[in-house]
Amino acid sequence: MRAYVVGIAGGTASGKTTIAEAFARQENAALVGHDRYYKDIPDPRSFNYDHPSALDTPLLCQQVLDLQQGKGVDLPVYHFNSHRRADEVEHLAPRELVVVEGILVLQDPALRAAFDLCVWVEAPADIRLIRRLRRDTVKRGRTMENVLDQYEATVRPMHELFVQPSSVYASIQLDGLAPLSSSLEQLSAAVRAGRAARRV
Repeated sequence: MRAYVVGIAGGTASGKTTIAEAFARQENAALVGHDRYYKDIPDPRSFNYDHPSALDTPLLCQQVLDLQQGKGVDLPVYHFNSHRRADEVEHLAPRELVVVEGILVLQDPALRAAFDLCVWVEAPADIRLIRRLRRDTVKRGRTMENVLDQYEATVRPMHELFVQPSSVYASIQLDGLAPLSSSLEQLSAAVRAGRAARRV
């Protein structure tokens, strides 16, 4: 049976990864993060991580299509400390439900065409910035100044140029400020309806 593929996008720190991970656990779905597909980065200090060209999206698209057809794939492993793709891979067995998440997964037409359901997670810009500041300073050991410099230089401009415009392709929108249980219920209902319609 052809796998049902859900693409979940949203701005940085919108809540998309939290929702995608929780939904994948709940539904025993395969989860693929776009962050795995970063290219090797020679100079991370001046690199624009939020531009579509930073990611190997054609590889992601091919692997999503393979999963959709019931084939297992070898996912790339990206080391953010070295800013390089590792030699090892992580095998992902086929599942009936596949979740793909990342800020730019609705931006690429070929990847978007592989999705049975396109989802956008919306959250206000000020809340997203606060969340990103907390995450990067507490969990990633970065300074507030460094986080804000990056946000101003690349994160915000790329959000306005590439990320936010892709929200128009979403079939449903989730509230990144709502309780997680509410978002999961809404997403589950949409997936059930989509899978049922495909069987008709």
